[in-house]
Amino acid sequence: MRFFFIAAMGLLAACSSQAPARLSNAAPGLNIARAALWSGSPEIALNVSNGILAKEPRNVPALLSQGDALNALGRLEDAEAAYTKAVSLDAGSIGGQIGLGRLLLRAEPAQAQALFLRVLQREPRNKIALNNLGITYDLQGDHAAAQTVYRRLLGIDPTMRSAEVNLALSMALSGRAPEAVQILRPLAGRPDASPRTRHDLAFALTMAGDREAAMRIMAKDMPSEQVERALQSFGGLGP
Repeated sequence: MRFFFIAAMGLLAACSSQAPARLSNAAPGLNIARAALWSGSPEIALNVSNGILAKEPRNVPALLSQGDALNALGRLEDAEAAYTKAVSLDAGSIGGQIGLGRLLLRAEPAQAQALFLRVLQREPRNKIALNNLGITYDLQGDHAAAQTVYRRLLGIDPTMRSAEVNLALSMALSGRAPEAVQILRPLAGRPDASPRTRHDLAFALTMAGDREAAMRIMAKDMPSEQVERALQSFGGLGP
């Protein structure tokens, strides 16, 4: 339950196995697929990728785009097949290794860790690999190592909100909940803050012993019976 919470609610993996900055280097069709994926339309991304692969079945970038779209749609076995084929065609594929690593996060965090470390040997500043590497450490209970990775990532990109949230949640899980609250409170108070970020703050508040404040936050987004169940689950996730 503890690790499921981290993977499913708290620690935020990046949206895709490839950074949006790489869009300009892709073929026009792939640019459409990647843009669709980043705008929240994985069905369109999948259709475009499938169209390219029907003509070019060994097109590695199209396989990566297909894998990302399938992952976003929850078709994890199909996504794994796409990433595996991409890596079989290009053993050094960064996107393929990150994609496979993200699929392994929950079930096999040690194997995922090895994949992200392999990526970082080639691209030490790869933000997606670093963020996911931190998650693998948290999933294995090594919160100190995870926090070192998140701080390294924030040194590369101080604006990366998912890394900041991950750092705070890792701190909360390792017994430093008051510090986590200090990080999460301004993020959850932003006008564009998502319910997920507010719930992350509620989790940290619960770990810090302020259950009433956590309840007020959660009540903005869910019925009272769901709030109670959520807070009960939070209570079992302490260090």
